[in-house]
This record gives sequence, C-alpha cells and structure tokens, in this order.
Amino acid sequence: MSKVKTMDEVVAKLHDGATVFLGGFLGVGAPLKCIDAIAASGVKELTLMSEVSGMPGGGFDMAILFKNRQVKKIITSHIGTCPELLEEYKAGRLEVELYPMGTWAEKVRAAGAGLGGVLTPTGVGTLVEEGKQKLTINGKEYLLELPLSAEFAFIKGYRGDKIGNVQYRGVSINSNKIVAAAAKYTVAEVNEITEVGDIDPNLVGTPGIYVQAVVQGYTFDEHTEVFNKRWESINALKKK
Repeated sequence: MSKVKTMDEVVAKLHDGATVFLGGFLGVGAPLKCIDAIAASGVKELTLMSEVSGMPGGGFDMAILFKNRQVKKIITSHIGTCPELLEEYKAGRLEVELYPMGTWAEKVRAAGAGLGGVLTPTGVGTLVEEGKQKLTINGKEYLLELPLSAEFAFIKGYRGDKIGNVQYRGVSINSNKIVAAAAKYTVAEVNEITEVGDIDPNLVGTPGIYVQAVVQGYTFDEHTEVFNKRWESINALKKK
C-alpha cells in the first residue's frame, strides 16, 4: 500500500500537546515544508525535540513555531542560534530541557532500538546528574539516561519511494535517521518521490518500516534556491 500522503493529511494527525521530533541540524536536513504546514495548522502546546535549535539568525526553519508561540517545551542540546526561541524562553513561556549533544542522540537511538536506556559518563559530577540514577561499573561512574521518543517525527530525505524507504544526501542525514526510528508516526518529506525499486538498497538510510507517510517537499533545485536565498539574507555567502 502506498504511503504517499498530502501535507494536509499528515498535519491533520497532530493535536495540541503533541510530542514532535524535527530532523535536521541548524537548518540542514530540516523538513521545511512540514514545518510551514505545522505552523499554518495552528496546533499548539507542542513539545519539540530537536538535536539543536534552528538555523542561525532566526526567521527560518523551526523559528516559525516559536514566533507563533506554538511550542511549550523543547528538548535539545543547544538553544543559542534561534532568536525566537530565546525570546520565548526569557519571557518564561518556554520550558527548556537540555542534554549534552551526544547524550541526546544516544537517548533517541535507544528509543528506536527498543533499549531501556544508555549509560554515559558525560555529566557525572555536574548539574546534568541531578535526578538521575548513577551506576558504578568496573570502578567508573555512569549516568543512566532513559530513551527519548515522540508521537511524531518529521524528517527530510533526498528521495523516498512509495513504501517509505528513504535515501539521504550528504550530511543532511544528521539526526533524521535516528528520530525516524524513535517515533510512532514518522513523516518523510523528500525532494523526489520514486517508485519502489528505484532506490538502490545500499543507499537506503531509513527503511520503510520506520516511515508511515511520505510527502513531497521542495525539489532538489528548489531546495537549493531556498537555501541560497537564506544564506544571502544573512550574508553567509559574502566574500571576505
């Protein structure tokens, strides 16, 4: 059965108070059209989970959701790049739960793998250990970090076939692969929707078993143009 859906169909499944993974890293590999659709839906009180906050400079990527005050909490590893997020946090309207970046990723991976948690020495003896179980193994102290999962995940791939197999391109794979496996309902926004068999099995980054819906995003050329304009707007392409 085809998993190809419209953007309206997948966003309609969201509800106020939902827990949502957003793939991507500082805008790279972010499901931009899905984020726009979430913003337009008006759903609110979201708990957002992302490896880091949005692309530097704001006004792009997940920043739209903070500007609209649709997010009540974010679980992440860094918040300094998104002015809209910082404004909500400073105003007391946003709860922030921070983890070291590697710990965040391992918590998500543990959820996708069905593990009961992960042991890490990162954070021992710091504020990070507060409220967590500490174990000593072979004379070394570790923190037990529990799995991090969500109801929904919105990821960005390069190509996706009609049964949900997703191919990534370059570094845009970043957090997309792990969050896809850690959610109950994963939506893959792709540059190109293909027939089953068009993607070399060796190039499949996320198997279709983890994906419940495939939606058309920007084409690759459109996506490139969107980012060129964005980089120009923040002088990221300015020659020194």
